[in-house]
Amino acid sequence: MLTKKQLDLLEFIHKRVQRDGVPPSFDEMKEALDLRSKSGIHRLITALEERGFIRRLAHRARALEIVKLPDSLGGGPSGFTPRVIDGDRPDAAPPSQAREISTAGAMDLPLVGRIAAGVPIEALNQNNNSVTVPQAMLSGSGSHYALEVKGDSMIGAGINDGDVVVIRETKSADNGDIVVALIEDHEATLKRFMRRGGSIALEAANPAYETRVLPPDLVKVQGKLVGLIRSY
Repeated sequence: MLTKKQLDLLEFIHKRVQRDGVPPSFDEMKEALDLRSKSGIHRLITALEERGFIRRLAHRARALEIVKLPDSLGGGPSGFTPRVIDGDRPDAAPPSQAREISTAGAMDLPLVGRIAAGVPIEALNQNNNSVTVPQAMLSGSGSHYALEVKGDSMIGAGINDGDVVVIRETKSADNGDIVVALIEDHEATLKRFMRRGGSIALEAANPAYETRVLPPDLVKVQGKLVGLIRSY
């Protein structure tokens, strides 16, 4: 049986994941539960983990996954699909195809380099590392890969410096999608995609950064964000 604070935290995390697809920060958890310090959040998370409601993922320190929900939050026989709490690349050679690594549905995705969430930088494609993600995080058809985020221009969308984003390869995007955009065939950045008349706007989620408006022939969509892995 969960205490009220444990239940409140689990409900807050679940609602944020359902709404945004990314986790609340420890500071956000602390404010939501009106606690004085993050140590109280650490204790609640540990208690939820011990009771089997969440687990920390081994491949990223303190990345979390909701394993189950109590009946009061929609768990039970109706079925709850766990989802990771805590989502593109230049036209270089594609990363190796994601491969299944366990019968539990985990996937080993290539970590192909870094992507700027700020001033565009070169996206690297020379990284032989990989990250393991639940298959439920992957969306749609096609290949997926991961990139480490550098910069803070997308913090308003819950994407922080040092996060690892999971990307589904695609060359198209709808207004409002967060995409990896290749600019002039050599600079890649993670931004929100918007069409403005005959131009493409790459919008930051941080007022410190200006929106870049470019001709469509200078912007190539390399994929859409579908997941995010965070360490604390």
